[in-house]
Amino acid sequence: MSNFKYTGFDLSGKVAIVTGSASGIGQAMAIGLAKAGADLALVDVNKEGLNVTAGEIRKTGRKAETYAVDITDLKAVQTCVAAIEKEFGKINILMNNAGIVIKSDLKDVTEAEWDKLMNVNLKGAFFFAQTVGKVMMKQKNGKIINTLSNCAFVAEHLLGVYCATKGGLLMITKCLASEWAQYGINVNGIGPAFIKTPINDPLLKDQHFKDWSLNRIPFHRMGETEELVGAAIYLASDSASFVNGAVLMVDGGFTAV
Repeated sequence: MSNFKYTGFDLSGKVAIVTGSASGIGQAMAIGLAKAGADLALVDVNKEGLNVTAGEIRKTGRKAETYAVDITDLKAVQTCVAAIEKEFGKINILMNNAGIVIKSDLKDVTEAEWDKLMNVNLKGAFFFAQTVGKVMMKQKNGKIINTLSNCAFVAEHLLGVYCATKGGLLMITKCLASEWAQYGINVNGIGPAFIKTPINDPLLKDQHFKDWSLNRIPFHRMGETEELVGAAIYLASDSASFVNGAVLMVDGGFTAV
């Protein structure tokens, strides 16, 4: 008989960190994880947005603490994670979600734009996972879920460097899954496509991009942030205990056609 105790999608007693949780996808995921039973450590540079998210989580009866941190600052990340471990006593789930988008034709990309995208989307995501991973290694368990994108698989108009960061994070996801399974850590990704979030507002002003993206999605519409919550809960739960190094696409069929 297996010693594995299956608890389905119930996250009661779990502690989750969600980066980029002041708005958009991260905010929706954080609230969704709380409704599934988890307590939340909320990380973002936007203090006001963090407070809004925390308020919504506390309405569910779950604990929520906020940490205003720039994930590109490794020392700040290490201090933040140590504070979370001290406050909550453990870390079971990391929704590694913080990210930015900069639209630019590749011939016009500046060094500053390249560095900013790489520092947030790839460097920041990797070192946050590494820092939390060391806590999970001591616990011999944990779930890390990286927010990827259809852009990890498909070239998007005027988003070449963003695509490169998400492609890199895809390989980081697979490599972490391979190396850290020995510690009882599952590492997976969620792959959204065109989701209604503040980060995508500038893209909507480009009619060519908007038309191309919506025509590529079989539903011919953008996704809602709440439509990613089920995937997050699944990958954070015991239901995904044997899922590792995978990407669950929540893209309306974008990468299927």
